[in-house]
Amino acid sequence: MASRQQRTPGAILKIDLGDGYHSYARILGKANYAFYDLKTKVDIKDMSEIVSKPILFIVSVYDDVITRGRWLKVGKLPLEESLQSLPFKFIQDLYTGELEQYNSNTGEIKPATKAECEGLERAAVWEADHVESRLRDFYSKKPNLWVEQLKMK
Repeated sequence: MASRQQRTPGAILKIDLGDGYHSYARILGKANYAFYDLKTKVDIKDMSEIVSKPILFIVSVYDDVITRGRWLKVGKLPLEESLQSLPFKFIQDLYTGELEQYNSNTGEIKPATKAECEGLERAAVWEADHVESRLRDFYSKKPNLWVEQLKMK
């Protein structure tokens, strides 16, 4: 394990995907991380090359990925304005099916329609290994167990 790291918005992280491949993510505000569409065996030194890639998804992840050094910081760039405001997420009552929108920036929760929640991530905090499996499955063009479980019902 690496030495303890701090959670620093804008920091770029290297994520081991196995078989010599890795991907990159970025620390955003309030426990959120952006995951870039980049799978490579080459260490990319130019951070602007990484952040120029499309973002696959933004989810909250437990901070131990940083503090225990599972995902290593490899650089840092100031967050673009588009990443300073976090995307909304949805909450669904497991019994009634009722939906709400969660504002990741303010913590505000309001009732929502299915249409308003389409395309949003479920409000959840992900484990590192679940994110890593999601990335591997994305590149293998396979459905991911965790994504399927968290879909709107």
